[in-house]
Amino acid sequence: MSAPETITPVPVRRRIHPAWTVAAVAFLALVGAAGFRAAPGVLMVPLQNEFGWSTTVLSAAVSINLVLFGLTAPFAAALMERFGIRAVTAVALLLIGAGSALTVFVTQSWQILLTWGLLIGLGTGSMALVFAATIANTWFAKSRGLVIGILTAGSAAGQLVFLPFIAALAQDPGWRQASLLIGAGALAVVPLVLKFLKNSPAEVGVLPYGATPPSADATTGRDASESTESESTGPATGRATPGQETAAPRRNAAVRALQVLKRASKVRTFWALVAGFAICGATTNGLIGTHFIPSAHDHGMPETTAAGLLAVVGLFDIIGTIASGWLTDRFNPRILLAVYYQFRGIGLLVLPLLLSATVQPSMIVFVVIYGLDWVATVPPTAAICRQVFGADGSVVFGWVFAAHQLGAAAAALAAGAVRDATGQYTYAWFAAAAMCTIAAVISATIRKNARIPESVPVPA
Repeated sequence: MSAPETITPVPVRRRIHPAWTVAAVAFLALVGAAGFRAAPGVLMVPLQNEFGWSTTVLSAAVSINLVLFGLTAPFAAALMERFGIRAVTAVALLLIGAGSALTVFVTQSWQILLTWGLLIGLGTGSMALVFAATIANTWFAKSRGLVIGILTAGSAAGQLVFLPFIAALAQDPGWRQASLLIGAGALAVVPLVLKFLKNSPAEVGVLPYGATPPSADATTGRDASESTESESTGPATGRATPGQETAAPRRNAAVRALQVLKRASKVRTFWALVAGFAICGATTNGLIGTHFIPSAHDHGMPETTAAGLLAVVGLFDIIGTIASGWLTDRFNPRILLAVYYQFRGIGLLVLPLLLSATVQPSMIVFVVIYGLDWVATVPPTAAICRQVFGADGSVVFGWVFAAHQLGAAAAALAAGAVRDATGQYTYAWFAAAAMCTIAAVISATIRKNARIPESVPVPA
């Protein structure tokens, strides 16, 4: 009797889930949009030298930008739900490119308020960190914290890529060429967004990455939508079927954003996140991002050297934010926030002692630590928004991010006024250090099992 024939199983070829392609394009879009985030600190001194504008005037332009950057975010999240991620992202990049390119024609201070403030503020606001949260929540059922960390690092990568070139161009041939570089960087990503940035998994007939197909839960009597992120063990292998995922109802974006704000405002955790993130914005974009280079210049450090230090902050921010996303998937995000804020406060407290005409080893230590901590707060903050507010999480994070930028705007303007009044930034650094301690305490006291109260209606 012949031996039975042995059948060798053919390995199944797994293709990359479309969610990762979308995430890659989103990363590039954030890089392109981040060019202006590095610009004000580098271009402030050249503009002052050419036009004689005060630090307060230029800080006001940055403040308008930061306010719009923040206030646009929740409406942008709702617009992405209404018109799709692709369209909103493309328009945002066009606004950034136009605003930066038109800067070369300014001759009056009000014009810099229009370009730096209005146009770029609206564009960057629509490409704010809420964009990263929307991509993660729409396309991923697994590893959302890691994805948000990677996408948030795109902003840092933009700063890293653009800052040395902006600083060099600002020195020779001039700040106008630096502005054109920023505009070109934003516009270069638009074709990729239009071709590859899909609006939802249903658009390409797949489930979100890590989602469990409905058939997998048929024996348990549960619908796949009840599966939690921790239950997902890998990418979805099934494709979305007709009727499995229906399009969300088309709602007015402004009304949607305001309704979410009304619901969220009744929850204590929302205000804790708002307070902490306002301080986060004040101590990153508002102070270090806007005033570190002018402050270092006050101590005799060349602008290009100070810009190089900020580029190193951007490099370590990439590492820190991705690591924070990984930690957020595994540890209590409230404790992570408290630790991040307290370390940042310690750094700001000693910064006035570290600034000098040359780069000392102690300054390198500060840059590394501050870089690791720069926006490491984003993944745990977004995670808490998702845990507490569910389907409203992305829009709620938009409102929390608005507070981030309002804090940044207030700090940018206040620090400029302090510099004009006292001739130095020392008091601004000390005040920021104190605020970080407050943020650490607030974050640590957020209830671990916070949820929307029964009295607050949850959208269907």
